[in-house]
Amino acid sequence: MSNLLAVALAHAARGWHVFPLRPDDKRPAFPDHTADDCTGRDPRCRAGHVGWEQRATTNPDRIRRAWSARPYGVGIACGPSGLMVVDLDVPKRPNDTPPAEWSGARDGWDVFATLAARHGTPTEPLDGFGPDAGPRTGIDATYTVTTGSGGTHLYYRHPAAGPELRNSTGDRGGLGWKVDTRAHGGYVVAAGSSVAGRSYAVALDVAPAPLPGWLAGLLAPAPRPVRQTAAVSLPADRHGRYLAAAIRRQVAHLAAAPEGQRNHALFASAVALGQLAAGGALTDDDVTAVLEPVALSIGLRPGEVARTIASGLRVGARQPRHLADLGRAA
Repeated sequence: MSNLLAVALAHAARGWHVFPLRPDDKRPAFPDHTADDCTGRDPRCRAGHVGWEQRATTNPDRIRRAWSARPYGVGIACGPSGLMVVDLDVPKRPNDTPPAEWSGARDGWDVFATLAARHGTPTEPLDGFGPDAGPRTGIDATYTVTTGSGGTHLYYRHPAAGPELRNSTGDRGGLGWKVDTRAHGGYVVAAGSSVAGRSYAVALDVAPAPLPGWLAGLLAPAPRPVRQTAAVSLPADRHGRYLAAAIRRQVAHLAAAPEGQRNHALFASAVALGQLAAGGALTDDDVTAVLEPVALSIGLRPGEVARTIASGLRVGARQPRHLADLGRAA
């Protein structure tokens, strides 16, 4: 068994969803395109874009097939794995200095320690590690990885209740200078992999601790603005009532879709309403008007939304549903 295959299987055995990275690189090996660039030519994207997060797995057979083909690096999809990873980086250039707010900080650890102290939970060095020699632990001891660049990844359990936490970046809307986070929509390079010839290694092999409440509070997303579904003109008869019920059903289905399945839910709703559009009961513009606001409200991106609705309408058009036929069947 190759070393990287063993690494992938070991992480999957923890319940962490893994996916291949390009060899000695931190970029995903598959797919080779983003959601905004998805054309549907990839067989897995025929029902909407399927990215690395959806492809991540704990299935040993799938892992063996992938890592037996090439010496792929190992990525861990944080969201499906129930993880929130705090990425504490180090300066990489002589002029990479902190902004005034963090004056005196040497790296992401110093910023993290300051934040922890502000919230009444000071950090302490790990046994055997001095302030400049290696990772320190914040709050409770948790699974810790030293990155190839000399930074630190602190693995925490994503809260079971509350909003889904997503990625944040440094002092650009994140926690602070050199402190990034990865959760839903994000991934980290697993210990045992390498990037540019530099290995990621376990510094503290314990179970991930619960994410501290103060961190969860700082990372909680602002409420998304409520988007109103556009009104669609419907006939004032039983056909109109049927259409209204069909629209409500698809809107509710889309709004309730969990993270990782929202694009597919949008596709399925577009197919269902697209069949009615193909039968003349609605227009394609009607379908877009009722689904697009909901899709944007649950976090899908505009380009992704437009392409997925268009794809669903094309598939729905292959099996038109006519209200007159529905009436006879009733």
